[in-house]
Amino acid sequence: MSKDKIGATGFRIRTAVESDSGTILGFIRELAEFEKLLHEVEATEEMIRKSIFEEHTAEVVLAELDGRPVGFALFFHNFSTFLGKPGIYLEDLYVRPEFRGNGYGKRLLIHLARLTKERDCGRFEWAVLNWNENAISFYRSMGAKPMNEWRVYRLTGKELDEAAALPL
Repeated sequence: MSKDKIGATGFRIRTAVESDSGTILGFIRELAEFEKLLHEVEATEEMIRKSIFEEHTAEVVLAELDGRPVGFALFFHNFSTFLGKPGIYLEDLYVRPEFRGNGYGKRLLIHLARLTKERDCGRFEWAVLNWNENAISFYRSMGAKPMNEWRVYRLTGKELDEAAALPL
């Protein structure tokens, strides 16, 4: 396969529609496999359809080359109390391995940065696994800075159930 460059024709980014639910789930599973976390994926196509297209809890854009999906970004709004504005939080960005190195991931980030500005959001954030040096290097090349003074905490599964059951 010949390498497509960032300015090549046939590439586009579009907002996902309900009929893309299976494609989105496929990307989620591919990303989870890459991160060695496939065993944690509980999402189903129906859950994706309902959450994204019915309840609007997240948004997805698809990167396509000649109509073929090559990557995706899933994001949602958060809020900065200090800025007094919403932000965009990028939950997942993934480009299929055979299409990496062509600038598609960069174009997805640029698209979301522009969307952040268009929506008058105060920030655009995401997390990256600390072992993913390629992603870290890529994000730094875009001017992103790590938030070293912050640590992400999470409650899921049994621990979430236990916390929710505590008396108020």
